[in-house]
Amino acid sequence: MIKGSEKRTAEYPVDELFLDRWSPRAMTGEPIAREDLMSLFEAARWAPSSYNAQPWRILYATRDSKHWATFFGLMVEFNQGWAKNAGALVVFISRTHFDFNGEASVTHSFDTGAAWGNLALQGWLKGLVVHGMQGFDYERARTELNIPEGFEVEAMAAIGKPADPATLSEALRAKESPSERRKLGKTICEGPFCF
Repeated sequence: MIKGSEKRTAEYPVDELFLDRWSPRAMTGEPIAREDLMSLFEAARWAPSSYNAQPWRILYATRDSKHWATFFGLMVEFNQGWAKNAGALVVFISRTHFDFNGEASVTHSFDTGAAWGNLALQGWLKGLVVHGMQGFDYERARTELNIPEGFEVEAMAAIGKPADPATLSEALRAKESPSERRKLGKTICEGPFCF
């Protein structure tokens, strides 16, 4: 896999891990060892959260499981075109209320995003492709994965072993490279909104 630091430049010093990690689509279709997959989930487990509520839940299917077809069928056709070679598919959901007092958790999505970030970084460290997406049917996910009220469907991700980009369609090969980010000054404001 190409390292992002080969093409990206930070404006301020950061660990290369943050530049290196990106979201390829080329995957081999090989299964992922359970131990490797559990390492990704373990990394997500240690994400920070408001009141340590850990609102995230992660539903998953490995390509050799009886659940694969259900998870795969949730994705839009474009994502199915490349994610068919993933070793695992995951759906992130978040609990919208705190367990300890029943009150609404305003930061449930924010906290679940932190868990996703941990999972994605751990996947990169293990040499795996981890590609998040919103291109799937959220309502069907709720129904077909038996997600109860009180949980928000957040996002989906495909995880796999990296493959040669030549395995992708010509259009996707052109996109199979670490993307840049907008300048930091267009993201941050000291004080009130300034964009």
